[in-house]
Amino acid sequence: MSDYQKFLHERDQIDYLISDGYRIKSILEDLNGAMVQLEKQDRINRLVEQQTLRIHTANGRKYFSVLLLEQLKMHHASKS
Repeated sequence: MSDYQKFLHERDQIDYLISDGYRIKSILEDLNGAMVQLEKQDRINRLVEQQTLRIHTANGRKYFSVLLLEQLKMHHASKS
């Protein structure tokens, strides 16, 4: 599988979880990529479910970084 195909697979996994209501909770990077922990909460902010994705490609790491920045921007805007 090419790096581009790996990236597309990682992007699809991330997009699926985000569209299902998950938010990025934490990121742990190492020399092999990144472990991205996502969590889904109910309407009163109780933890419902957690998922962890291993992201290997550089483009995949860039992609979730952009999503994280958007998530943080929306969070700060909602507090204002």
